[in-house]
Amino acid sequence: MIFAHSDEPLDVTLLLFSGLSLLSLAATLDPMRGANRVLGRSAYRWRLVSIDGAMPIASCGLQIPVDGTFDPAKEQGALIVIAAFDAMSFATPQILRVLRAGAKRSTIVGGIESGSWLMGFAGLLDGRRATTHWEDLEDFAARFPNVDVQPDRFVVDEPVFTTGGATPALDCMLSLIRARNGYSTALDVASLYIYEEVRTGSDVQPIVSLGRIRQHEPRVAEAIRLMETHIDRPLTIEAIARRVGVSTRGLEMLFHKIVEVSPGTYYVALRLNAARRLVLDTNLPIADIAERTGFSAIASLSRAFRRQFGTPPSAARRARL
Repeated sequence: MIFAHSDEPLDVTLLLFSGLSLLSLAATLDPMRGANRVLGRSAYRWRLVSIDGAMPIASCGLQIPVDGTFDPAKEQGALIVIAAFDAMSFATPQILRVLRAGAKRSTIVGGIESGSWLMGFAGLLDGRRATTHWEDLEDFAARFPNVDVQPDRFVVDEPVFTTGGATPALDCMLSLIRARNGYSTALDVASLYIYEEVRTGSDVQPIVSLGRIRQHEPRVAEAIRLMETHIDRPLTIEAIARRVGVSTRGLEMLFHKIVEVSPGTYYVALRLNAARRLVLDTNLPIADIAERTGFSAIASLSRAFRRQFGTPPSAARRARL
């Protein structure tokens, strides 16, 4: 058990794939550095590796120096796979064999963001609870029917754990530190980053990060949550207003005050942003994307998409290549 009290150092191998988010890497790596600083000893030891020893390129274009090639025969306490964009392109038979071999010599295997996809393709999540970034949850569940997919920020089901994006990775690492080194140590590490809102694994991943809106105007926050949970079957603004306990006019005024746009405008933008992610990051037919984002037909999506982004979905998809 890795998520349990221990005074022994934990050896961690971070296996990096090109396209990874720098923030996800930092959220995974730096808490271990912070714990060592707080504890005054090397409670965590890590190596950064890639499949071929070459420097992976982050999503922002920066090259990440690594310590060498991943050795699947090396014993390690934790193997953590960090990936994001184009993760599925790395799911080759050779790479999956290497992952399975490395997993056999690791006490636990973790997947950060799209790292869970590679774990899934390698069969490491079958019969386990797992999660991935909220954008991909539906497709992840469809692709891996033997995995109990959860919308949680992070899921620990030893001998595996998985997380959503960057801050869920930070929450997961703080949970690991709390389990191994005590609650006060985890609080001290969180304080290094002035991170006050530490989440539990079972907290659901939000589409919209609401920040202080929850405290300042919970009715707007609840309205936005209703919108993001009804992307494919949009609610009327009147229905949303009733659910949060205000009049339609009252909700309009609250949105203009807090978000500076009308609730209707905000809702359409939310759905269009979801459509744009599907256009750019998947190969789903445009008709399926229209259905998933609550548009009655391809033509309706195309008109709204062009107004919002200056080009129709088909042109946006061609331009990504």
